Amino acid sequence: MATFVLIHGSYQGGWIWKPVAERLRKAGHEVYAPTLDGCGERASQVRPGITTETQADEVAQLLFYEDLDNVVLAGTSSGGMVVCRVAELNPERIGRLVFVDALALLPGEKIGDIVTRSTAAGAPGGLTRGPSREDAANRLFADLDPAIKEWALERYTQHPAGIYTEGVVLDHFWSMPWEASVIWCKRAQNPGETHQRRTAEKLQAAFMALDTGHYPMLSMPNELTAMLLKG
Repeated sequence: MATFVLIHGSYQGGWIWKPVAERLRKAGHEVYAPTLDGCGERASQVRPGITTETQADEVAQLLFYEDLDNVVLAGTSSGGMVVCRVAELNPERIGRLVFVDALALLPGEKIGDIVTRSTAAGAPGGLTRGPSREDAANRLFADLDPAIKEWALERYTQHPAGIYTEGVVLDHFWSMPWEASVIWCKRAQNPGETHQRRTAEKLQAAFMALDTGHYPMLSMPNELTAMLLKG
């Protein structure tokens, strides 16, 4: 039995991993899919000061208080940034890292340095950013089956703005040895193949691809689950 901790990306919550989490649990594995601070069902708690690093601190505390070891830590989209920081904070608890069409930034980089097209406009008050519901329907979730698309749209929330405005803080993640895998989604415009291959090269990670958009946990849950289990 393995222990999986699945980290969501922008405009999401732990809910987005539900199809994959169900399959992993059915196979006998332990699964955690936390919703990050200010996201999903915690959107009402958004406030100034939420960053990649504060969200990573929360996940690191989860690993500690739940006594989780040899964890398969997987992140998608901007959740990859959280994964890097969590791993740096708790290397002794990490068994394997998986980047699922994820952002894995170098120290000081911002999302805008990698993502070439974004309609993540700031909301009134400046605490969150994200596309409109219409843009989410017509672009972000455009390739999903209608029922899954509607399910995802009902749960879509904007994301704490700090992850966009602040450069990533990493002290030594990229100089540490990791067992890692990178999964590139061929039909996703961002983060893009170049970024995925950079991550794989720097981590000397296995490189895999899925012929789908940016949300493979919704569009290809069987195939993604198999890749998570394969390593």
